[in-house]
Amino acid sequence: MKKAVFTLAILLIVFALAACGKSTEVKTETVQPPADSLQLLKNEKAGEYLADPQGRALYYFKKDEAGKSNCSGDCLANWPAFTLEDFAVPEGFDKKDFDTITREDNGKKQVTYKGFPLYYFAKDQQEGDVNGQGVKDVWFVLNSETAFE
Repeated sequence: MKKAVFTLAILLIVFALAACGKSTEVKTETVQPPADSLQLLKNEKAGEYLADPQGRALYYFKKDEAGKSNCSGDCLANWPAFTLEDFAVPEGFDKKDFDTITREDNGKKQVTYKGFPLYYFAKDQQEGDVNGQGVKDVWFVLNSETAFE
């Protein structure tokens, strides 16, 4: 009986020590931006530009005013408002520069950058499209050097 208790005690000590030992499993972490992060993409025609988490380009309208959208009706159908409110920003941008306005035409929130409303272009069909760049010389992709007049 003493032999069985002694053997059992030795086995328990061995198992306890094995459980406390270092794991040989190697964990690798890939650092990816959160799923809700805006991205900085690059295009030959447009240069670097800001895109939503799905890679859709974000635009500003030169006829807008700080805190006010001048795009409504058919304009808004072609240039839908960017409305994602909770997102991270890429290097080169300051989250404090982003805010929202309440649109006068439909009462919905729209994201702004330095006070100017942001939009998508309806003809951008996939990630990386910048078909709205320079349209009518009033629609432009947004980047960290964008200076609003």
